[in-house]
Order: sequence, then structure tokens, then C-alpha cells
Amino acid sequence: MSKGVLEGVKVLDLSRVLAGPYCGAFLADLGADVVKVEAPNGDDARHLGPFKGEESVYFAELNHGKRSVVLNFKDPKDHERFMKLVEHADVVLENFRPGVTKRLGVDAESVHKSNPRIIYASISGFGQEGPFRNRPAYDLIVQAMSGIMAATGPEGGKPTRVGESLGDVVSGIFAGWAICAALYERERTGVGRTVDVSMFNSLLALQVTN
Repeated sequence: MSKGVLEGVKVLDLSRVLAGPYCGAFLADLGADVVKVEAPNGDDARHLGPFKGEESVYFAELNHGKRSVVLNFKDPKDHERFMKLVEHADVVLENFRPGVTKRLGVDAESVHKSNPRIIYASISGFGQEGPFRNRPAYDLIVQAMSGIMAATGPEGGKPTRVGESLGDVVSGIFAGWAICAALYERERTGVGRTVDVSMFNSLLALQVTN
């Protein structure tokens, strides 16, 4: 069996539900060692159907190929355990609302102090900076605001949502692409970087003819 191109790359996946976990599974498929870090109450996706027995097929699809650990960042001991993991990791992936990781002490600045070589990737609705950064950003919202709904549906009809959660999926793909590019850059410079991917910008980037 051939080895994945990301074999040896260690990823700490703090993300939940869709965009981040999709990106993490993409990295795992490429051979990375992905550790999913969940809060004690678990990823909300564990409760989303369809189910096989008591297990969410949705959760399994988005988190295949990953190992798992439970950490409560509000517990000083668990926070310390996480920072120990950071010292030996290559990538941290998160999709919290902007500002949440800062309050938890697991933001890019804190992580880079422990490991300057790490790639810290954030996925959010509208990015980590700018006037919309704190706005709620469900997939339906970014589809509408990006204009992609206006290009979907019957001619002359009302704007129509794309059936798939496209903002989540595409931002997950773009984040995976950016992480791979940042890892390549680090091979030349020895320095990590912060990756900031927004769902809104990802959907804008898809619209090359509208």
C-alpha cells in the first residue's frame, strides 16, 4: 500500500460539524495523522442523522481516518495537555467563531508561542478580520450574501439555495489546499503561518462567470 503524501504530518483538529471536519478528513485521506480534539460534550455532528444503530453516519463520514481525544480548554490541566500536543504538531485546524479561541487561550498567537513552525488554520463565515467578522454565518446566509443563490433555480424565479452546504464544503477544500501550500512554504523557510479562510470569500471565488 502506497504512503500518503502527508505521512508524518500531525494535525490537531479542533473543528466541529462540517467545514473544519471536512478539511481534516481531506488531510487524513492524504496520509496526515489527524487527532480530533473534542470538548466533553462532543461534536454536535454526533447527534445529526442519518444513523446506523446509535452512531451518526454524518459524523463518521466527516471524521474518518482520525484519532480522538477529549479536552476541556477551560480546565488548566487540559489546556496544558493541549499545549504539549502543540509542541509536536504541524497543523492546528479550527472553525470557532472569531474571538472564541482567544478566550480559550488556543488562538494562533498562543499556539505560535509554543511552536513557531505550526500552521494555524481558521475557517469562519467572514474571516478573522473586517466588519462582518462577528456576524453569524450559516451556509444559507453566505449563499445568499455571496450571490450564488441568484444564479440558481428557474430563469426568472426567486433565488434558490444550492442543495449541498456548499459554503462549508468549498471552504473546507480551500483550507486544505492552503494548509498544504503553507506546509510546502515551511519546508523552505522553517516558519509556520496563519491561514484564514472564509465561507463567504470561498463562494465568491466559485463564481467566475456571474
